[in-house]
Amino acid sequence: MKKLLLATAAMALCASAASAEDVKMGVLLGFTGPLESLAPAMAAGAEMAMKEVSDSGKLLDGDTVTPVRGDSTCVDAAAATAAGETLVTSDGVKGILGAMCSGATTAVLQNVALPNGMVMISPSATSPALSTVEDNGLFFRTAPSDARQGEVMADEILEKGLKSVAVTYTNNDYGKGLADSFQKAYEAKGGKVTISAAHEDGKGDYSAEVGALASAGGDALVIAGYIDQGGSGILRGALDTGAFDTFVFPDGMVSQTLQDNFGSEINGSFGQLPDSEGQGMDTYLTMAKDAGFDGTSAYSGASYDGAALMLLAMQAAGSTDPNVYKDKIMEIANGPGEKIYPGDLAKGLELLKEGKPIDYEGATAVNLVGSGEAAGTFREIEIKDDKIETVKYR
Repeated sequence: MKKLLLATAAMALCASAASAEDVKMGVLLGFTGPLESLAPAMAAGAEMAMKEVSDSGKLLDGDTVTPVRGDSTCVDAAAATAAGETLVTSDGVKGILGAMCSGATTAVLQNVALPNGMVMISPSATSPALSTVEDNGLFFRTAPSDARQGEVMADEILEKGLKSVAVTYTNNDYGKGLADSFQKAYEAKGGKVTISAAHEDGKGDYSAEVGALASAGGDALVIAGYIDQGGSGILRGALDTGAFDTFVFPDGMVSQTLQDNFGSEINGSFGQLPDSEGQGMDTYLTMAKDAGFDGTSAYSGASYDGAALMLLAMQAAGSTDPNVYKDKIMEIANGPGEKIYPGDLAKGLELLKEGKPIDYEGATAVNLVGSGEAAGTFREIEIKDDKIETVKYR
C-alpha cells in the first residue's frame, strides 16, 4: 500500500509538471536608434513584472514566464517587422510588450500581430493615428495619445506667459502627430505657432533647420524630437547660435541624456511626459531601485503595467492564447474589483483563480479608454540647477 501511495503521488507530480508550461513574452523595444537611452529601463520594468509573476508560481498551472527581447530600432519599419516576426514565429511568444515608437508599432501591428492573432501592448507609442487603427481587438497601449499631450503642453506653455513658439518635429508618425495636436490646441487657446517644421534624424549638421526656426522666432522652441538623435542636434545648434534660450521638451526628449548633456545650458526650460503619482508609482519606484534600475525613466512604469496586464488577462481567461485572453484586458484594467498595484501580482493571480474580479491600477493608475489606450496623466518637469525636476502632475 505504501508503494502504491508513493507511486500515485509521483504520478500526480509528473502530471502537474507536464501541465505547466514556459510562457514566452516578447519585449520589443528600440534597443538601438533614437531612443535607445530609454529602452533599458523600459525593458527592466516589463521583465520585473514577468519575473514577479513567474516567481509566484500562481500563473495558470504553475507556468513560468520567460522574456524574449527584440529590437524595433524605432526608425526602421522593416527591421521592426522582422524582429516581431522572429518573436512570433521562431520564439513562439504569447504576447508582445511593444513596440516602442509609433511608426514601428504600426508596422508590427499590421504586418505581424494582425496576421498572426498576437496581442501587443505598447507602453510608449503615442501617435493619435493609433487610436483608430484596425486592430481586431489585439492592440492596446498603456501610454496616452499625443492628442492629450498636445493639450497639456499648450496649457503649460500659456501658463508660463509664452504667447508664441516655433516648433520642430522629427519627421515620422510620432513627431508629426504631436506637432499637429499641439498646434491645434495652442492656437485654439490664443497662442501663435510661428513655424512648424520637420527635421530628419541622423544628420550631422542642423544649421539650416535652426536658421529657419530662428528666422521665424518665438518666445520658445518646442522640440518634438528624439533625445538620442535629431532632437539633440537641433538643441545643440540652437544653443550654440543663441537662436533660443527657452525650450519645451515633450516626452521623446526627456531622459537622463538631456540632463547629462545639456543640464547647465537649459536651466529654466521645461516639458512633460506621461507619468503618474500615488501609491502605485511610489511602490514601483522602490521596487525598481531595489532591482537596480531607474523607475523614473520615461515609460518604465507603463512597461511594467503592459506586461502585467497581459499576464493577468491570461489568468482571467484561463488561457495563454492571445485570441482568448485579449478579451479580458479591458476588464482587468478597469475593474471593478480589488485594486492591484506593483508587487501585488501574486494576489491578483490568486483572486482571478478564485473567480473574483480585480481592478489593475499598476504603477501608472491604469485606466484604458476608447479602443484600449491610457487616459493618461502627465508629469510636468523643469530644468533647475542643471537637473530635471518634477514640478507637478496634470
